[in-house]
Amino acid sequence: MPDFEVRPARPEDREAVLAFCQETWEWGDYIEYVWDEWLNNPQGKLFVATKDGQPVAVANMRMLNKTEAWFEGMRVDPAFRQHGLASALFEAQLVEAKHRGATTARLITESTNTASIRLLERSFMNHIGAYTIYRAVAATLPTKRSYALETPVLATSADLDDIIDYLNTSNIFPAIGGLYYQGFTAYTITRDLLLEKITAQQLYILRRWDRLDGLVIAEPRAGHQEKHLFVGYIDGTTESISMIAYALRHFLHDLDLESITAHVPDLMMVRDAFVGAEYEWNGKIFYMYERILV
Repeated sequence: MPDFEVRPARPEDREAVLAFCQETWEWGDYIEYVWDEWLNNPQGKLFVATKDGQPVAVANMRMLNKTEAWFEGMRVDPAFRQHGLASALFEAQLVEAKHRGATTARLITESTNTASIRLLERSFMNHIGAYTIYRAVAATLPTKRSYALETPVLATSADLDDIIDYLNTSNIFPAIGGLYYQGFTAYTITRDLLLEKITAQQLYILRRWDRLDGLVIAEPRAGHQEKHLFVGYIDGTTESISMIAYALRHFLHDLDLESITAHVPDLMMVRDAFVGAEYEWNGKIFYMYERILV
C-alpha cells in the first residue's frame, strides 16, 4: 500500500475520523465519546491509517492488565474499503500489544459482521465464545416477596472457594471463554476479580439443597438515559438461572434502578431461562475472538 500509512493518531485527526464514522450504525457511532480517552490512555495506543495525510481508518489497542490486550474501534472509511487497511491496522495492534508484553489479545465482533470475521480467521484469531443481550424492567413486587423459595444472596469472602470450585466444573464457564463481560469489554474471571466483585457487593449466589447451584455478577451502572443493573456473567442450571434472572428484576426496587441489561452466554439453556423470566432479546449475537501471542 504505497499511498497509505499507519501511524499513531493525533488530536488533529479527530474530525476526519468522526466524519467517516458518523454512519457506522443508524444512530451514529460511539467513537466521538471515547476519542480523547483512547488518544490519551498511557495503557493503550490509538492508530489511524492515512491516505495523502488524511485519516481513512482507525483502530484502538489497550492493555486491560499486564498480559491481556483488547482490540476495539476498527473503522474504515467506506470509500477506502477492500484496500487492506483493516489488516494493516490489525497488524499494528498486534505489534503494539506484543511490545507491551501482552500474551493474549481479544476482541468482540457482531455475528453478522462477515468482513471482520474473515479478517480475524485469516489472522489466526480463535472463536472462543458468544453472547446475547437480554433486557428487562423491574418486576411487580409481590406482597410477601413470595416469588421464589430460594433467592440469590450477596456472596461473602467465605464463599470464594465454593465459587471457584463451582466454576471449575461448570459447563457454561468454558463456553463463554471464562470471561466476565463489562459492557463490550471482556475480562478473565480470576480469583482476584471474583474477590473484587464480592467486596463491591456485585456477586450473588444461589444455594439449593445445601449446595451452590448458581451465581451471577451484576453491577449497577449509569447509562445515557437510565440507571440499570448490568449482568456480565451468570451460571447455573436452567432452573437456577431462571430463578436468579427473575429475582434480579425484583432487586431493582431496592437498588433504585430502572432496568436490567444482561450479556449472557449464547446457549439454549440460558436463553430459555431468560425468556422464562420475561426478558427480551434484542436479536443480536456477539462473538468473542482470542489469539495467544506467546
